[in-house]
Amino acid sequence: MMNTWLDIHPEVATALAAGAPVVALESTIISHGMPWPQNLETALAVEAEVRAHGAVPATIAIVEGRLKAGLNRAQIERLGRGGTAVAKASRRDIPFLLARGADGATTVASTMVVAALAGIRVFATGGIGGVHRGAAASFDVSADLQELARTPVAVVCAGAKSILDLGLTLEYLETQGVPVVGYRCDELPAFFTRESGFRLAHRLDEAGDIARVMKAKWDLGLDGGLVVANPIPAEYALPRAAADSATEQALSEAAAQGVAGKDVTPFLLKRVNELTGGDSLASNIQLVLNNARLAAAVAVAYAAL
Repeated sequence: MMNTWLDIHPEVATALAAGAPVVALESTIISHGMPWPQNLETALAVEAEVRAHGAVPATIAIVEGRLKAGLNRAQIERLGRGGTAVAKASRRDIPFLLARGADGATTVASTMVVAALAGIRVFATGGIGGVHRGAAASFDVSADLQELARTPVAVVCAGAKSILDLGLTLEYLETQGVPVVGYRCDELPAFFTRESGFRLAHRLDEAGDIARVMKAKWDLGLDGGLVVANPIPAEYALPRAAADSATEQALSEAAAQGVAGKDVTPFLLKRVNELTGGDSLASNIQLVLNNARLAAAVAVAYAAL
């Protein structure tokens, strides 16, 4: 059984056994999403934010060939210092890293896998992957979307990354039966910006309402998770025109340099940060903290049910 490869941090295990709220956190943002030392500082700050709002954080990663639900500081620092030399691990990569005894920074998809194995129902991240622009020719669709269709974890995020085809991403999620809930918003947030122009079918304004939807979905035996789209706080949002301009330039450069596959997103996020004079990195940090706060509130409400 796959869970023989799983190590649950003692604090996380105690919380799960007691039915206390736990929030999963991904580790790709540590190794691939930010430079050192902001990656370590942000990872620790996000864990602290989860704690401050009543839940136990469980940062997910692969360390020396073991699935980890909850990391200690030394392990977080190991991933932060390792940076992009640490493998970026999606679902398909997990068995190879385990077999080699290697480290891996988990994406949204693989974090969901490990969270579900551990029994964690709520996960906070920055933004989900989706259908890439030009996917009609490239078939480049993030594994995050299929994971959302199969794995029962609620993913709190700032919508989908603005570098994606947001309309097709929503269409894919609808086809797969994945609910997308706007938290106090009526349209899909686009990561660095609060608006995308794409309206959502469902809006909920309280964490308790989100928790009740989660319970109803899973009580019915409906497969998969759900997306809780939480807009970046207005004071940290980038102007939509500036974000769109930087994204278009970064996409053009990626195509010219032949960047493809799992390297696309880290390249684009890094380049957008450079093109916005570092504003997007500051925004990225704030939106992750904002998502951690909401995820903790949802986890607390779900545990109370």
